[in-house]
Amino acid sequence: MLRRALFVAGCLGLCAPAAPADVTVHPVFSDSVVLQQKAKAPVWGKADPDEKVTVTLAGEKGTVDGSATADKDGNWKVVLDTPAAGVGFTLTAKGKNEVAFKNVAVGEVWVCSGQSNMEWSVNASETPDKVKAASANPKIRLFTVQKRATAEPIKDQADLKHFTKWVECGPDTVGGFSAVAYHFGANLQKNLPNDTPVGLIHTSWGGTPAEAWTSLEALEAVPELKHYADKRADMLKALEEGKKNFTPEKAKAAFEAAMEKYTADLAKWKEAADKAKADGKPVPPQPRKPVLATAPPTMNPHTPASLYNAMIYPLLSFAVKGSIWYQGESNAGRAFEYRTLMGTLITDWRAKFATDLPFMIVQLAPFMAINKEPMDSAWAELREAQFLQTVKLKNVGLSVITDVGDEKDIHPRPKQPVGERLAIAARAIAYGEKIEPIGPVFKELKVDGEKAVLSFDHLGGGLEAKGSTLTGFTVCGEDRKFYNATAEVKGDTVVVSCDKVAKPVAVRYGWANYPVVNLWSKAGLPAVPFRTDDFPLTTAAKK
Repeated sequence: MLRRALFVAGCLGLCAPAAPADVTVHPVFSDSVVLQQKAKAPVWGKADPDEKVTVTLAGEKGTVDGSATADKDGNWKVVLDTPAAGVGFTLTAKGKNEVAFKNVAVGEVWVCSGQSNMEWSVNASETPDKVKAASANPKIRLFTVQKRATAEPIKDQADLKHFTKWVECGPDTVGGFSAVAYHFGANLQKNLPNDTPVGLIHTSWGGTPAEAWTSLEALEAVPELKHYADKRADMLKALEEGKKNFTPEKAKAAFEAAMEKYTADLAKWKEAADKAKADGKPVPPQPRKPVLATAPPTMNPHTPASLYNAMIYPLLSFAVKGSIWYQGESNAGRAFEYRTLMGTLITDWRAKFATDLPFMIVQLAPFMAINKEPMDSAWAELREAQFLQTVKLKNVGLSVITDVGDEKDIHPRPKQPVGERLAIAARAIAYGEKIEPIGPVFKELKVDGEKAVLSFDHLGGGLEAKGSTLTGFTVCGEDRKFYNATAEVKGDTVVVSCDKVAKPVAVRYGWANYPVVNLWSKAGLPAVPFRTDDFPLTTAAKK
């Protein structure tokens, strides 16, 4: 009888149902989270299959709630009709257990993405101590997605260890946060009505190209961009082979070979750099010093779609207002293609976030040696590609920063004007504030004898030169050879001339890697660099 009892007990142990799983909420939610106001805002997570989950948002302004039943895989989602802006809410998700988040705010949520100039922290920027001392504001909330690249979109919320927690903005939290994002949020929060809270989701990675932030299906859908799918497949194949074949001995041998090549390339670069400086031409990029691999390779963040998969896709169900974007340096050599690529990224994100996402772009800062004579510029072509998004697509703004640059550093330290101009664009485009979203934009060229007369949109109260005379204008005749020109503000126009050009055909402004320019609106915004011509570009595909 005893042996029988033991057998039954053992059987019962083996056949016992799995312990019920706790209700969990996606890691984008935590204490101090900001929910988008007056929106259908999803809250989602995991529970047992067929478990009913009730979500409640409660505060002084009232309570909203909803419920859902988890599917066979345990996924649940409740969509809340969020109230107007406010603070002091509690967000709960209740099934067999209860998860509660306190100090919840309702306001405006923005995604802040791009490469290193977006990643650049307050601590590394201009006057960090001053900025941090003035940063305490519980109505600005910060959330960071740590760096991660994956081959496929992350769908398992348990695989989001690179997500941090929401925190209130203050001296102890803002230092390591994106400086551009912070200054954008601070200006926005200051100027929105009703003291509206602002939530900033920072997700960026230095040195990364736009195609890494775009979904694979979006890249595959555009003929000009399908080559990125092939590139991705090759990079993933190389990654797997690298993992399989890695040994410390092979890594050392590869490093020594790379160092030998680097030494030779560096000598050639120094010679080319000295010649370029002597000729007043841009210095070519310096070769990168190899690094000894001490472990098997990991996913390259340049892999198309890899950052979208890990750092954008997990956010897609979260209700947001818009996005700010500071990237382009890594695509400058493919500036003409960027016209298509950037538009594809914006359209892709809008489709995936299921909203007409207002999208504010930072135009590239001046960088590299200042050239005294007109010349071709891939960076100028990239700036043009960025500006064209404001023409091609609705609800796209631009932060022009021709006054914020550094010849020797691709990361100019002043980030406050960058973020504030993004906020100005957002306030006009996303919130309908009656202000100019951008500085003067070229409208029309008329030729009057030996003079070119330029008119502009977005005058912002009128044109002005920041300094005694206008700079940065070049002009060409029928031979298409550009010369430095004199320019003068005449009312709402700029008159351009050059004694070497008897009959102007085209004018360019700020067309350089490092433009030295000073045309502004009286509203306090710099003019957008432009060209009046449609001559072939250096980065366009050769026919």
